[in-house]
Amino acid sequence: MRPVRDPRFVDAILDWKPTWFIARLLLVGGYLLGGIVKLTDWSAAVAEQAHFGMSPPALWATLTIALELIGPLLILSGRLVWLGAGMLGVFTLLAAFTANAFWTMPMGQDRFMATNAFFEHLGLIGGFILAALVAEQAQRRA
Repeated sequence: MRPVRDPRFVDAILDWKPTWFIARLLLVGGYLLGGIVKLTDWSAAVAEQAHFGMSPPALWATLTIALELIGPLLILSGRLVWLGAGMLGVFTLLAAFTANAFWTMPMGQDRFMATNAFFEHLGLIGGFILAALVAEQAQRRA
């Protein structure tokens, strides 16, 4: 049986050099923006950490900003992608358990939304793993 080939336009998109960067930017853009917003509104960043019960909130705000800026920059630079992906993956997992503990909520709209957000976070973690795998494969081929 012959393997099914991708349509030519799909191959063209996947072979286009900027696709790899754009894909990584889409994956980390929310984190990068979040870090910049928190950096420019320190009091809101600290208040967010306090809202989630993180103590001391200023320390956690500092760590969050650092992770949300350094992780994406590593991934976007193409250097130490595994480290940036690992940082953001662990951060995202901890955030999912902290901010979206749907199992502690009564049935209703809030639980529904937290459940969706929790599993979306797991999907992002899968994206970070895939980014690290692709970067590693490209490095091995080089």
